[in-house]
Amino acid sequence: MDATLEHIEEYLEDVKTAIRAGRYRIELNENRQDNRNLFLDYIIGSKKREQILLSLTAMDFSEIRPNTHKGFEHELLYIFGKDVKLLRKVGSGEEPVSLYIKFNKLESQYVIVISFHKQKHPLKYKFR
Repeated sequence: MDATLEHIEEYLEDVKTAIRAGRYRIELNENRQDNRNLFLDYIIGSKKREQILLSLTAMDFSEIRPNTHKGFEHELLYIFGKDVKLLRKVGSGEEPVSLYIKFNKLESQYVIVISFHKQKHPLKYKFR
């Protein structure tokens, strides 16, 4: 699916409104081990998570994909990347980490952060 810069800016504004209102969650269930690993390896409190999510811009946008889970094919998932500095739980100092962030914004204006983990492969950014 193709997206315009204006569309992504509007989408992000809706996502940020939901985050500021506390209407979001980051998936950490057993199917999201990559997300869980990020929180096991780095110190990322709730404030840091929100800071990262609220700092996303249209320049961080990569692509839109249809949801492939049975019964949810009508949903669209938006993928972003963000380079951040995170403090490791073991060791010293911060290190640069490229994050892979995938959102599902529901019709109820609730946001599910499906993916929030290290990038496995470099992303291609649509507007850079």
